[in-house]
Amino acid sequence: MTIILKGMTWDHPRGYGPLEACSALWKERTGIELSWDRRSLQDFESYPVEKLARQYDLIVIDHPHIGQITREDCLLPFEGYDLEEVARGTVGKSFPSYEWQGRQWALPIDAAAQILAWRPDRLINAPTGWDEVLELARDGRVALPMRAPHSLMCLYTLCAQLGSPGCVEGPDLFDLSVGAEVCARLRALTRHIDPVCYMQDPIAMLEQMARPEATIDCVPLIYGYVNYACAGFRPVRIGFADIPTIDGRPPAGSALGGTGMAISAFSAYQAEAVAFALWVAGPEAQRGPFAAAGGQPGHTTAWDDDAVNATTHNFYSATRLTLEGAWVRPRHDGYMRFQHAASERLVQGLQSGEPGRALIADINRMFRESLSA
Repeated sequence: MTIILKGMTWDHPRGYGPLEACSALWKERTGIELSWDRRSLQDFESYPVEKLARQYDLIVIDHPHIGQITREDCLLPFEGYDLEEVARGTVGKSFPSYEWQGRQWALPIDAAAQILAWRPDRLINAPTGWDEVLELARDGRVALPMRAPHSLMCLYTLCAQLGSPGCVEGPDLFDLSVGAEVCARLRALTRHIDPVCYMQDPIAMLEQMARPEATIDCVPLIYGYVNYACAGFRPVRIGFADIPTIDGRPPAGSALGGTGMAISAFSAYQAEAVAFALWVAGPEAQRGPFAAAGGQPGHTTAWDDDAVNATTHNFYSATRLTLEGAWVRPRHDGYMRFQHAASERLVQGLQSGEPGRALIADINRMFRESLSA
């Protein structure tokens, strides 16, 4: 009897292309088939994992769901397996971001953080400082994805850049003074962006930016998508670089993204699913078929590979500092509701001109409530 594993990933070539390619190779090696369904980026960021776990053997998740997942007891922890090769090769904090309460709930297969996107056909070099970005913004050449949860991700990244990353344990997530300064910086930038940005996630913005007629030359904070760095993926190739610095500070504190491979606790083929997850997260698959099929690997063997960098116009080497210094978001049960609500609250406050300290104080209140929910 042929074993068929069902998997759920997200609906972008970066999300499904590498898994389909790796699955075809895995079938040749083991005889086990894998079929992959897809969900939108918005669903990926918010859809209950417990519902997916009842339908699929393998689920691609992101780390902020971990606290909720633990309560729901819907995933199988990776226990009794040798995870050293995956852990040792992780980019930044990708591997530990899926660890919660002493157990590993997913293996990183994709590494991402907010980085800078730019148009190499219009700019000689990527902007390296926030002041350069503001100059471009005044000329109408900058965009920023502000659809929830990405507005909040910008607040996270800039607070950390200023030396005050969010306190995930609470009780207050943000320092009031630093948060207010970031609100002022975001207002100074967003007053120059197209209102459509408030309805765009990174995929929508990169799709727009990659059109020949687009007026966007720079997006200073956006989750990178390696596909757009490759010639021929879209009409215009997009360049990526480390996030712009503030007052010469290093590119540290970008809000970590990326994805991990998790196993359903309800799967009838747990051992087979784990075997595939271990392989696809390991160096052979990550540097080879995963990267070649448009994936954005989470393993350093791919990020350090000259050939992988060459085909992506140095996407990996150009953003490595940002990834290595990325910040892990809160992951407690109750966080996901806060993330969406706080993103919308931030946008409302920025657009209305609400004083920054009052806005941050209210977001801190929402965070405290999420900790005790």
